[in-house]
Formats: sequence, C-alpha cells, structure tokens
Amino acid sequence: MRKIGISILSLVMLISVGCAQQEESADEVNIAPFTGEETTGDITNRPVAVMVSNQTQARPQTGLSKADIVFEMLTEGNVTRFMAIYQSEDPDVVGPVRSAREYFFDLAKDYDALYAYHGAANFVNDLIQEKDIDHLNGADHDDDGQLFVREAFRKTPHNSYLQFGAVKGVAEDKGYDMEADITPFTFLDKEEEVEGEEADYVKVDYYGGNPIVEYEYDTTLDQYIRFNDGEQTVELESEKPIMIDNLLIVEADHDVIDDELRRSIDIYSGGKAYLFQRGKVQYVDWENVDGKIVPVQDGEVVPFVPGNTWINFVQTEPESDVTEQVQIENKEK
Repeated sequence: MRKIGISILSLVMLISVGCAQQEESADEVNIAPFTGEETTGDITNRPVAVMVSNQTQARPQTGLSKADIVFEMLTEGNVTRFMAIYQSEDPDVVGPVRSAREYFFDLAKDYDALYAYHGAANFVNDLIQEKDIDHLNGADHDDDGQLFVREAFRKTPHNSYLQFGAVKGVAEDKGYDMEADITPFTFLDKEEEVEGEEADYVKVDYYGGNPIVEYEYDTTLDQYIRFNDGEQTVELESEKPIMIDNLLIVEADHDVIDDELRRSIDIYSGGKAYLFQRGKVQYVDWENVDGKIVPVQDGEVVPFVPGNTWINFVQTEPESDVTEQVQIENKEK
C-alpha cells in the first residue's frame, strides 16, 4: 500500500510540474522581429505584404494601423502606393488592395513575405512567376467572399478588400510555407535616448504641391501622425489616427520605363536618408542589408526604436518644380 501511495504522489507531482511548464510556456514573452516589442504571440509566422491603394478615392484605408512596416512609393504619375507588411499583429481586413509593381514584390520577397495584390499588367504577372514570388492575386479570387470582398460603399477598382483571416489557409492550399525564421531588426531599449536634432514636423513634396505628405510629432504619444494632402491619415471605421514610431525617408533613383509612365525604383544601391524618432531627426544613409532597408551611419546600422516603421521612398533627383523635396522644421522653437 505504501508503494502505491508513493506512486500516486509521484504521478501528481509530475502532472503538477507538467502543468506549470505548460503555463510558463503559454506565458513566454517573445520579441517581435520587426517591431522589437514584447509579445506572447507567435514570432515564426510568415510576414504578409499587402498592396494598398493611396489614391484619394481609396482614403481612408483599412488595416494600416496594424502593420509592422509600411512602404510608401511612387507608381505612375504623381500617385503613391503603400505596401503594408504584417507579422506581429493580424488585421481583420486590409484595403483597398491594388495592383502589383516589381519594386514592391522584390521588397516583399526580400522580407520573406507572402505578397498579396489585386491585378497587374501581364508582364508584371510574368515577372512574378519568373522570380518565384509566393503570392495571392485578388484577380484570381475576385469577390469570392472568402479571401477578397468587393464593398459597395466604394467604386471599382477602389473597393477590393483582403479578408486577412483567410490568408494562411488559402496560401497553404497553394503549397506556400507560412512559417519563417526572421532575422530581427536592431532596436534601442525602450528607455534609451535617441540622438539627433529636434524635428517635430516634416513634409514630403513629390510634385510641387500634389501629392504632399506631412508628419507631425505628438509629444504626448512619442509618435508621429501622418497627413496626406492636408487630411489626417486614419482608419476607415474607427477613425483611429495612424501613429508612427520610426519614419525613414530614403532617396533612391527613379526611372520611367514605359508609355504608361510605370517606374523602376532602385531599392538596392543605398543613398541619403532621414530617420525620424521621438521628435528628432538623424541625417543618415540607407543601405539594403540582406534585403532589408536600414539606416546606417559611419558604417553601423542605426537602431530603430521599438514600434512600427514607415519607409518613404523619394526621388534622388526631384521634379523640376520642386524646390525642396523633404522639408524639416521644429515648430516648438
């Protein structure tokens, strides 16, 4: 009887230890690779990069506030477009989703992200196949009610919205691996001071007045808020402002490549850049390091502060009627 009692006690102890280990594992805190923030969520899920329209008919957009990284780059004429990368947090819906461009899907591949877009020119779709870009094309799932939905409150082509909860299942059905081993960015500690000159306002003037993008520093939140053509950038349904922890503006060569005024943008050669964090600016360079766009100074990567990052590409050679493409002020003086 005594041996049975000891065995039962041992079993109870083993179960208790196992439960404690499971509880500890469930509460394990990880660091999100693209934001440097603590999370109890999965940090091995593959990033998803989504093309989001920034034409006036598409504003306000949906889902941008949950992106870890947002790239803003010129497309044809004087229109910019976003590519939002999601890894640490899943939105419910993202959109309106628009068509692909080569420099965007090259970036998506370099960030090991699944690339989601809606439509493309034939030669662009050919390039996506040739370059073996893992992708979901809304033209193949147009308004299927599962992956893409066309909403009635906007007109085509500004009404196609990605249903994010369906992405993983559809991607895996296509044979795509939705796990990734992500090399994290370099981050400052949360309480560590940033360097640089005071800069609580910056304006990006692409074409001498249209479009104009502005960022204003909010001292209470330690983040920048964004404006497009004088209107604050917010979430469509909640009207939640888009808040930015790291703003990196980079200069890169832009070339028009066809009669449709499509562009090529050099995302690899590096160049001049401006890094805005916590109301300060550092005049740095940018480099493409292992496929990632990062700020560099004196040969060393400049750390991001924990949080999200927006990266604006501007032309190395501004348009002829643009006197100052990136205008920086400190309005608190």
